[in-house]
Amino acid sequence: MSLILLLSCFYLSYAVQVSAVEVNTPEEMFVENGTDAKLPCTFTSVEVISSAASVSWSFQPEGAATRISFFYYSNGKSYPGKDIPFKDRITWAGDLNKKDASITISNMQFRDNGTYICDVKNPPDIVVKPGEIRVRVVEKDLHAGSPIDGSTGQENLSGSGGSPVFEMLLTIGKILRKTLKTSCNCSAVSNFSFA
Repeated sequence: MSLILLLSCFYLSYAVQVSAVEVNTPEEMFVENGTDAKLPCTFTSVEVISSAASVSWSFQPEGAATRISFFYYSNGKSYPGKDIPFKDRITWAGDLNKKDASITISNMQFRDNGTYICDVKNPPDIVVKPGEIRVRVVEKDLHAGSPIDGSTGQENLSGSGGSPVFEMLLTIGKILRKTLKTSCNCSAVSNFSFA
């Protein structure tokens, strides 16, 4: 019995010493083509933020199996990757002291569709499950009446009142309406409303 108690105490003391960074990102974002997108990434850590803290961002293009590392931040300095799809378009938008690891990508394009991965290390807090954001770049005209912020071109799903599936169906409906209206010149289509 005392051996079990001793092993339990040893295990608990070891478990208390191991801590993890928790990274928080939205699951999905819609961004208008040609606008700037702030990719939000916040984190929690039980350790004090040290000069050894670092942030890395990677990108997995839609349909691709591999990730591309494209940004690294450490000790107050940004290290954007070279010869990458985001060359000269990445800006550090975070503040590690405020536990913010966000970046901004300027001039978003359709080729930027995919999953963005935010990874934060704050030694000795290095165990982390990175945050992942699925980014959808959409036409500017297609989101009229949706909760996209006109200044940034980003859709704010929190408080929008609609689910991403509803928004997608609304967008498809608008495309169909526009297509039918221009191809058949039907007056019945012009009287039909999706929004």
